[in-house]
This record gives sequence, structure tokens and C-alpha cells, in this order.
Amino acid sequence: MSRLHIDIETYSPVSIADCGNYKYAMHPDFRILLVAFAFDDEPVRIADLASGEPVPACILNALVDPDVVKVAHNAVFERVCFTMLLRSQGLIPDGYWLDAGEWDCTMVRCARAGLPLSLAEAAKALHLEQQKMTEGKALIKKFCVPNKAGALLGSERVMPADAPEDWATFKAYCVRDVEVERQIDKALSWVVIPDSERWLYEADQNINDRGVLIDTTLAREAGRIDAMIKAGLVQEARALTGLSNPNSVAQLRCWLEERLGEEVAQLRKTDVLDIAESTQDPVVRRVMEIRQQAGKTSCAKYPAMLDAAGDDGRARGLLQFYGTRTGRWAGRLVQLQNLPQNHLPLEELDFARTLVREGDYQTLKLCFGNVNDTLSQLIRTALIAPPGKTFVVCDFSAIEARVLAWLAGEQWVLDTFRQGGDIYCATASQMFHVPVEKHGANAELRQKGKIAVLALGYGGGVSALDAMGGKRMGMSEDEEAQTVRMWRGANPGICRFWKDVEGSALAAITHGGEWPCGPLSFRMADTTLLCRLPSGRDIAWPEAEETINRFGSKSIRYKGVGETNKWTWLETYGGKLTENITQAVARDCLGEVLTELDTYGHRVVFHVHDEVIVEVRKEEAEKEMETVKRFFADVPEWAEGLPLKGAGYITDYYLKD
Repeated sequence: MSRLHIDIETYSPVSIADCGNYKYAMHPDFRILLVAFAFDDEPVRIADLASGEPVPACILNALVDPDVVKVAHNAVFERVCFTMLLRSQGLIPDGYWLDAGEWDCTMVRCARAGLPLSLAEAAKALHLEQQKMTEGKALIKKFCVPNKAGALLGSERVMPADAPEDWATFKAYCVRDVEVERQIDKALSWVVIPDSERWLYEADQNINDRGVLIDTTLAREAGRIDAMIKAGLVQEARALTGLSNPNSVAQLRCWLEERLGEEVAQLRKTDVLDIAESTQDPVVRRVMEIRQQAGKTSCAKYPAMLDAAGDDGRARGLLQFYGTRTGRWAGRLVQLQNLPQNHLPLEELDFARTLVREGDYQTLKLCFGNVNDTLSQLIRTALIAPPGKTFVVCDFSAIEARVLAWLAGEQWVLDTFRQGGDIYCATASQMFHVPVEKHGANAELRQKGKIAVLALGYGGGVSALDAMGGKRMGMSEDEEAQTVRMWRGANPGICRFWKDVEGSALAAITHGGEWPCGPLSFRMADTTLLCRLPSGRDIAWPEAEETINRFGSKSIRYKGVGETNKWTWLETYGGKLTENITQAVARDCLGEVLTELDTYGHRVVFHVHDEVIVEVRKEEAEKEMETVKRFFADVPEWAEGLPLKGAGYITDYYLKD
């Protein structure tokens, strides 16, 4: 098959950062300015559309030719932009999207290799001969976004004739991007992409193309009420403190130190909560409460939803395929992966939605008290099914605990799941050697079993229990340490698996060859450590090598994107590797479901973690629910013995059941 390497430069009055590339490209004033391209190893050519050149016929033909693989970095951008171009020229019908199965994304290929996603950073990490030109950022700002100053002179756009030298540099920049992208494509030719992954990428793009309907009335009114509340909180804080800007950490710290008579080192969320709980000063307590309420950012999702919603009310491009090392998705625009939960009963949720949609703040405050919290709980419900349709929502039950036990061969855990038991009760029974029932004997121990399951599966200790809320449950440090010991004693297979994983990974790094570890295997591809998952997919740790950790033990370090978003050395160990692998296998289970649903024409509109949301006609909802649950219960061929189970519900708007 021929490979067409392609890169484009574009103009739109819409902010791609705020609204996403779908809304950006669907604006009537959207234009493709430059098209740089090369077939296979031919020299890169460029078409200057902004200067009046047509799109070359070879490009138009290739875009709809299934025998030509279209290659781009962040290929969804080029695919969506060319879809809009072809629609505008009547070459494809409205509503039709260019086939994602014909595209190969070098950004996804970088993600599979554990590399940075950006073209520039990936090129640096690969030490390529050619690097991305640094002039591009300024030139994009000049030619690709509206020039507000120019609007006063009658034009918001800088045209090629306005700055011919800069335009020539911009064309060279576009050509260079194709050259760098092609080098990345060749440098990562060793990355194995199973057919199942190609099908999943196509399913993912179909979901993003479809989008999900936003209740724009709810989002608009909720955003307005949130802004009004925050303005009132700032005004109240000014009155209580006398500060000109009570949002300023420096000003507030000085005020607190004077009021409390002691040093206040930091004002993180936990510090604010601690001060509010410990102080006897009612004014300080109220100011800390205000800071907590005003600092909540969850309601920022409402304007983000409005920004992402297109003319048809649907938000597209909310999911980033292969957004993490494990292959899991990352959220974009609205960030679906961190939506607040709702705890209100359904009737109250309905009532609260009605009040917000009507903009009735006073009744909302009278009935629900904490309006901020209520607005936060309503965020999920702004994702809605169209009239005459509803959502079928289904997810895996305790998927990570099931996968971890299956990988490690922890039979009592697998038997608990196969028999339909409560894993938290069963874990507490194993730990404390007494029967534990959810609403019966020793029920108080279930919570300790739950926190242990959630916190300790990947080698964590007391600090992991703390992070999961151990101290807030009232557990002392001795109790936490005892809980760690008891959980590990009850799960010897999992503890052994951590060591086996680390040992096999180290053996592959130091001795080469392939090192099996249960249903996994480790090997090196040049300097990259690879783990072959049961599905046949690999996950990667670039430039992996043996090192000595701060405890004086053998360890593994590799290159990755660190906390400062820089490419740097990172350390890993058996428990962390196990976490990566477990989450990757859980992702592959979800991938099987998404691919099957897409293949058989089910309209998945988005998914969150291990949960899938399908848009269906109301009269078919019950039947569709049973079908979707069967997909969740079907064990992939590569996962024999893994006890999977799906649970779900039907709803007209998204919520946490």
C-alpha cells in the first residue's frame, strides 16, 4: 500500500484549544491554508491554497482511496479538516466522515512506544536528524488565528501578501513537519500494532465523530449561577478580612497568621480543610469555608461544554485515544475522566435540574442549601440523549481487582468473583479470619476490606492507605500498618506477582531475550523495555536500564514525561509495573467491548474509565441493555478464565447510578 504523509496549516476564528478541532473545522470561515505532502519516499511538495493554488488532484483522490494509507501526526485533525473541505466541495455528502480506518497516526504510534505525544518532543526523544522548526509557534499565531488589532483596519487575517518573507518561512515549516513525521514513522516501524488495535482506533474515531448531546440550557444557567455565587463569596471574604484580594495566597496567609498568632506555611486544599476543622475562630472558619467553595473548579466544566458543543449541540472529540502509557483514554475539552459523582436521589436530581434550567437560584438555595455542591452533582446530567432516545450505561464490575487476581493467579479472589460474592467482604474475611457480611456479621470490617482492596493491590503501604482515606476513617498508623500486613498475608499470589514482574523486567534489560511472567512476557526492542500483554499488545518503557534505588536495591529507570511535563528519567518497580499492566489489560477488555459495539452498529457516544454510554431509541432500551451486558460478560479469547461481569442502567441523562 502507498503511504501519503501529510500536514496542513489552517485558519479558523474558533479557538481550537477551547473548542476542539471538530468545532474549529466546522466553522463556516474555516480554511486550509497549506497542504504539505509526500507519497512514500518522494520529496515533500506543498500546495499554497491561501495564495490561490488548488488542492492537488492526487491528494483529493488519495483521501477517498482505501488503498492509500494517510499518515499524519494527530491524524484526527487532518482527517476532520479534509472531511470539511470535501463536504464543502460536494465531493462527499454532509454527515459523512472520512474513514478513520484508512489513517495511520504517528502520534498514537509515539504513545505506543511510550514517547511524548507532541511532534517536537517526540523528535527530540528519538534524536532524529531533522527536528521541528522553532519558528512555527509565532507564525501560527500570525497567519492561523484572528488578528484582533487588524480588525480595526478592516481585516482579522494576515494574508500571505502582507508578509511574504514570513509566509515563505511558514511554508518551509509545514514541509519540515512532514519530513519529521515521516522520520518518526520509520523510526517506530518496530512498533507492532495488532489488527484488534487498528479496529479499536477506528471505533474510537467513530465515537468522537458522533459526539454526545449537551444540555446547553442547563450548562449555560449553571455556569451563570456558579459565577454569581463565586462573586458573592469573594465579596463576603473581602468584608470579613478587609483584604483587597482574598484570593491572593500571600494576602490571605498574612491575615491568617495575624489572626491565629502562628505561622501558616501553605494554603493547599488539605491545609485549608485542617484550619477550618481545628480553629475556634468562627471568622477564620468561615473564610476557610469560602476558600474551599470558591476554589472548586468542577463547575468550570459547564462553560467548557458550551465551548465544545457544535451548532447541533453535540460535543465531539472528548476522548484522546491512547492518552496514557497503558493505552487508556485521556479526556479532552470537558475532561470526562474526572466528572464529579452525584449522590442526590433521582427525584431530587430531576428537581434540581429543572430549577437550574429555569435559572431559579433562590428556590435552588432554599431546597438544596449548598448550591455549589448541587451544581457539581449536576455536571454529569448535562450530557443528554436526544428526544425520543435514551442512554444505556454499562460498566465492568470491579475490573481491576478481577484482572489483577487473574494475572497473579490469586484463586480465592477469582472464586469470589465467579460465585458472585462481595470482594470487600471476602477480603475482610480473609484478613480477619471471621465471616463478614455486608449487612450482617462483622459488617463493620467490610470498609477495611474495601480500602485495602482499593489501596494495596500495587505494592502500596501505609501511605497508600492514607491517600485512600485511612486516617479519615479513624485508623491509627499502627492499624494501617497491621492492615497492610494482613492484606498481604491474605494475597500471597499478588505479592509474589509483583516480584516476578520486576524480576522478569530486570532480566530482559540485563540479559536480553524474552522472559515470560505468567500470561505476560518481557523483552527489549533496542533500548525500550516491552511487556507483551495477553491481548498481543505491547506497553513500553523507553531507554529502560537497571539502576540502584534510594534504598540500595536494584531498580528500573526509564525515560518518560514527568510531573513538570518534561522528558526525564523516571523510576519504577514491581508494584508500579503491575499497576500499569493491570490497567492496560482492563483497557483491552473495554477495547474488545467498544470494537464489538461499533462493529454491530451500536451508537456509543462516549465512555468513562470502564463504563460505556450507548445512545438508543427508547422503545429498544431494554433489549439493548441485555445485548450490551452480554458484550461485557463475553470473555476475550486471550483472557480465558478471567471472570468478567457488566452491570448497567437506563437513563435519559448521564449520571452515576
